[in-house]
Amino acid sequence: SVSLRLACGDVEGRLEAIFGRVRAIQAKSGRFDMLLCVGNFFGSTSEAEWAEYRTGAKKAPIPTYVLGANNQDTLSYFPDVSGCELAENITYLGRRGVYSGCSGLQIAYLSGTEAQEQPAPAHSFSAKDVAELKTSLLSTPNFRGVDILLTSPWPRDVGTFANSAGEIDTKKCGSKLVSDLAASLKPRYHFAALEKAYYERLPYRNHMVLQETPQHVTRFIALADVGNTSKKKYLYAFSIVPMSSMDPAELVKQPQDVTENPYRKLRKEAPKSKAPLCAEEEPACQFFFDLNKHQGKKRPSDGKERGESQPKQAKKPPQPTGPCWFCLASPEVEKHLVVSIGTHCYLALAKGGLSPDHVLILPIGHYQSVVDLSSEVLEEVTKYKAALKEFFRSKGKRYVLFERNYRSQHLQLQVVPVPLDLCTSEDIKEAFIAQAQEQQIELLEIPEHSDIAQVAQPGTPYFYVELDTGEKLFHRIRGRFPLQFGRCV
Repeated sequence: SVSLRLACGDVEGRLEAIFGRVRAIQAKSGRFDMLLCVGNFFGSTSEAEWAEYRTGAKKAPIPTYVLGANNQDTLSYFPDVSGCELAENITYLGRRGVYSGCSGLQIAYLSGTEAQEQPAPAHSFSAKDVAELKTSLLSTPNFRGVDILLTSPWPRDVGTFANSAGEIDTKKCGSKLVSDLAASLKPRYHFAALEKAYYERLPYRNHMVLQETPQHVTRFIALADVGNTSKKKYLYAFSIVPMSSMDPAELVKQPQDVTENPYRKLRKEAPKSKAPLCAEEEPACQFFFDLNKHQGKKRPSDGKERGESQPKQAKKPPQPTGPCWFCLASPEVEKHLVVSIGTHCYLALAKGGLSPDHVLILPIGHYQSVVDLSSEVLEEVTKYKAALKEFFRSKGKRYVLFERNYRSQHLQLQVVPVPLDLCTSEDIKEAFIAQAQEQQIELLEIPEHSDIAQVAQPGTPYFYVELDTGEKLFHRIRGRFPLQFGRCV
């Protein structure tokens, strides 16, 4: 579905001016889905105009999404750093993150300006903010880029290989961290402001010609301030189909005027990050959790796990070598994907889900695979499977479960529901086997009541499928294995 969007530059508190203009455009051109505001939404003289919207006396004509403060003076307008509704139809997105509309459009955002000191002031972002935003997206399976990126500062060097940015010197203006973010997130549209100038850069490539598979292009658009006297463009209308629902060939079409990537040089110079950011390397990260000190109270023990009576308890799960996005105590945020927490396992929605109810069963502690699980963790995994089977059946669905113990750090059991009337378990089994044969993967059926631990030693790489009928397919990985095999099937 084509979405009509509006993006605008610094509003500086001129709410009547911007919303009046939006109403006029809608009267002439029809309805737009949303207004995305970059730069300074509030100014030093916002209070009187803002009071009317805050109290509900006036209302924004379309859903309006804004970035946070770029200076100390306007911080007080943004009460919650994680984002909140400021007034009816006016939403503050938050410090950084991804907003996914119901259309499937992915909008990444980063509020504030680049910090010039440590610790970063509340209206600034640091290299850590950028790294965490990148990691959360780049480690989702099949990550190709985001539809839209919103930042207030321009990216440094955006004018390289391109048309002139007028009086703005792009080698001196803007943020290197924003350039780094744009280079990694590959947005189809990147909007920025703060320079009181309008600049629509020629589209640039996100791949190296003849060396990499063609990818979509990025369009960078900087917008001027609302109601500026020089009549510079501050409002930009565009239509966009979410990347997720586009024909891949259509998505990667290269326009005639496409240029080289302005950040290519920057990427070569960047020190190699230790974190596994490449989606190929670590397609694991789909979920983050934060157990703060005051939240991390232990569950009441039922006496079984005291350790006195059970010497087995001494065998703690191994600790991850680096940051693990699936250990429940991981000090990351975004806990909204957790569905249920048991004693040894928990259930979370998949961040890059194949369907809205695609879930993961995960051990709370750090375990590599099903084969490594202790008996009590395995018992709880079995309970979760039974509960999910019953739940999905009540919704007219059957589930397909698969695990890939290969180039992954923490056990993830992917549970994908499929409508019962769409296919039988036999159809699903055949689809896996046919796809495996096509890729010369030997997928063997193993007896229903046998355990994976009987066919695989701890540390053995494998791929495993289980249907809710109890039927199981197994492949011992000996060389390379397509990371997205399960998802593709």
